[in-house]
Amino acid sequence: MEKGLGTMPSIEAMRLFVKILEEEDPGWYPRASNSVPDTAVDFQINNTMAESSFESGASFGEIKKNSTEDGGLTKTQDKDVVLEDPNTVSVYNQWTALRTSGQPPKARYEHGAAVIQDKMYMYGGNHNGRYLGDLHVLDLKNWTWSRVETKVVTESQETSSPAKLTHCAGHSLIPWENKLLSVGGHTKDPSESMIVKEFDLHSCSWSILKTYGKPPISRGGQSATLVGKSLVIFGGQDAKKSLLNDLHILHLDTMTWDEIDVLGSPPTPRSDHAAAAHAERYLLIFGGASHATCFDDLHVLDLQSMEWSRHTQQGEAPTQRAGHAGVTIGENWYIVGGGDNKTGASETVVLNMSTLAWSVVTSVQGRVPLASEGLSLVLSSYSGEDVIVAFGGYNGSYNNEVNVFKPSHKSSLKSKIMGASPVPNSFSAVNNATTRDIESEIELSRESKVREIVMDNVNPRSKVGGTSERVITILKSEKEELEASLNKEMIQTLQLKEELAEIDTRNTELYKELQSVRSQLAAEQSRCFKLEVEVAEVRQKLQTMETLQKELELLQRQRAVASEQAAAMNAKRQSSGGVWGWLAGTPPPKT
Repeated sequence: MEKGLGTMPSIEAMRLFVKILEEEDPGWYPRASNSVPDTAVDFQINNTMAESSFESGASFGEIKKNSTEDGGLTKTQDKDVVLEDPNTVSVYNQWTALRTSGQPPKARYEHGAAVIQDKMYMYGGNHNGRYLGDLHVLDLKNWTWSRVETKVVTESQETSSPAKLTHCAGHSLIPWENKLLSVGGHTKDPSESMIVKEFDLHSCSWSILKTYGKPPISRGGQSATLVGKSLVIFGGQDAKKSLLNDLHILHLDTMTWDEIDVLGSPPTPRSDHAAAAHAERYLLIFGGASHATCFDDLHVLDLQSMEWSRHTQQGEAPTQRAGHAGVTIGENWYIVGGGDNKTGASETVVLNMSTLAWSVVTSVQGRVPLASEGLSLVLSSYSGEDVIVAFGGYNGSYNNEVNVFKPSHKSSLKSKIMGASPVPNSFSAVNNATTRDIESEIELSRESKVREIVMDNVNPRSKVGGTSERVITILKSEKEELEASLNKEMIQTLQLKEELAEIDTRNTELYKELQSVRSQLAAEQSRCFKLEVEVAEVRQKLQTMETLQKELELLQRQRAVASEQAAAMNAKRQSSGGVWGWLAGTPPPKT
């Protein structure tokens, strides 16, 4: 191999080197272009402990020290976890373990976390089987922790002492109108129904909200997904350790509960699953656990028809897990952590919610906090880019580390279109594969090619000398390849535009047909209503006629009886008249 490189022209050798570097470490270029001396430190964790179970309580692997070119020592960890100082989140598609300042919270899991105005609020959780009730905030601009001193607001008075609300774990923390909503959760003394607590950021006070309708029974480990102005609650485990798979919706504008009757086959009862909303119409449920097993299934609920469905998953489907966390960026749903009570899930996976195709973004090795159950995951921005922030978790030990992941938002659009199986129309209709997405993929391809060409020619140690014509020839060939690739992409773009136009036209026709059917149905319903009214009137007349008939028969019977009585009276009068006439000496009438 070394002989081949030695005889290879310098430009070709550089091209091969860059190609191999891209394949082995896709994140090298951002690090090289944004590198800051002595700020990014990698450390390597031994792989020997990766197979140990959570219950074993084994410690992390040894930290290796490698010598550098200047004779110094640097700690190195798995290539997918980079330890960096604050303000230096420069690596894409890899987890970065940040050094934070301030007093960090106690290590925990099953806590709640939410982001409001570049600050991550973390509340409650579980440590050594004890429920927690403290509230901490992490400033996402300077990565500084601080504890929030809270107070409780009651109907009658306001106290300034630290809050002594019921400590909880397995709850959901939701940002809503510059406030935090804490929904459900396991507590030491559970109530009969689910409680909604509100934290006001301005007054730093907790209060219990009054809700209307029939609330769900108290529970923890449920999912609470914000869809528009509604909070969709699914599953969990109640105070009696019974697993649930019911569905409730809390309308936040009126604080009214609705229990939803759904169609189709719902997911089996479970807790510690993950849920996400897509296009404000679909609710996705992934994973979770029962008392005996963990799940790896994916269920979709259409929030318009309220019907459950289970679709075939594409790509690299994740393993069974519970206690994982998820966050959505556009149509991508990132899933991190979780476990099956034996080992932690080491891979960070992403689901394209339009195609239902899974892919593995990165993975970690060893029993690191990212392979934990009960960790939290939130989405924020840093230096104008999306970042995912993970905190806490349990993997045999309780964690309070902060890890950050910066997605590159690159995706193989062609492989998604060509490789993914068709998704049922009821779900794929929301797949907005717009022209802008395609153009961004073309731009990324162009940038990659240009970068490769530049790197081919930026080698200060190479002696090109009289090979300028060869360089020009190479550049021309690269240009032709790039133009051919762009032409192919443009053709594919046009084809997709035509397909989208056909789909839009078909959707318009179907909508018109649906409106026509609805109109006909409304007319038939109106006609049926009129017929029902006429039938009711005829029935009423028949009942009236039957009543009159009965009265007539009664009168006829009475008349017959009266006639008989009258005849009998006449007969008696005639017979009694002859006797009295004889007594009176009146001769009987002559016949």
